[in-house]
Amino acid sequence: MAVQIQKQKTREFYATAVRNHLIPALGAVPLMKLTPAMVQRYYRAKREAGLSSTTVNGHHRTLHRALECAVRWGLVGRNVCDAVDPPPRQRGEMAVWSPAECVRFLATAKAAGNRYYPLFATALATGLRQGELLGLRWQDVDLEAGSLTVQQTLERAGRHPRFGTPKTARSRRTVALPAELVALLRAWKAQQNQERLLLGPAYRDYGLVVTLPDGGPIDYHNLSRRDFARLTAQAGLPRIRFHDLRHASATALLAAGIHLKVVSERLGHASISVTGDIYSHVIPTLQREAADVLGRLLASAGSP
Repeated sequence: MAVQIQKQKTREFYATAVRNHLIPALGAVPLMKLTPAMVQRYYRAKREAGLSSTTVNGHHRTLHRALECAVRWGLVGRNVCDAVDPPPRQRGEMAVWSPAECVRFLATAKAAGNRYYPLFATALATGLRQGELLGLRWQDVDLEAGSLTVQQTLERAGRHPRFGTPKTARSRRTVALPAELVALLRAWKAQQNQERLLLGPAYRDYGLVVTLPDGGPIDYHNLSRRDFARLTAQAGLPRIRFHDLRHASATALLAAGIHLKVVSERLGHASISVTGDIYSHVIPTLQREAADVLGRLLASAGSP
């Protein structure tokens, strides 16, 4: 059953779920004979076999989407997945650097002369996803206006890189840049132009903002294992993922009192509720700060 899926990582997850799990367990059951009880037993068996709640929830979404097509094509009368209770998706505990730790990391990267200092600075200043950062093109950056527009993502690096579209419609967004980052990107662009001239025809010009010395796209795994991990250790900071710079950016904005809607728009979330769910760890602090602000208001009015 062919289902159109946009993102490469999603396609790969669906393919693995179908090939390694759903077909072996349910593939012999005719569509018309598939029942909610069978599906519920499947979920329970996968959890008992050691799969995480989030992974089995992904199997549910895979099966649900396939059965939606079956209903639409008239192969079955209903989607039996609507009558089952899948295990909930669970978010792991988020590791986030404080603003002071982010400053220490950037200072370490700059002092080390690390090539990807502009990338790290852009990650913290914009909150872009890693694929959005690595796929960012100069044509999508307006240094005069001090903004960038997310139009493309990097899905795979290497000699034959693959680019894709942003995750959702809201992921196609314009993000304002601080003046300090604009100045840094101007200097980086000048360095990149020199590399292009030195390599000549050997330069792999994809128009990307941050690249390998030969112009090619950066492999996320190499960046994370080598540069990012090494600089994190050198700065004496807790280990986090490169992608967690996005969370550090968002947390710093929320802690500084930036409205949740503004942060949600910068991150490209599908809705403000998604942002609130992800960064709920910041909300209690903001509630305390809000109470303190109102307390000072009452005190100034002379309340007993």
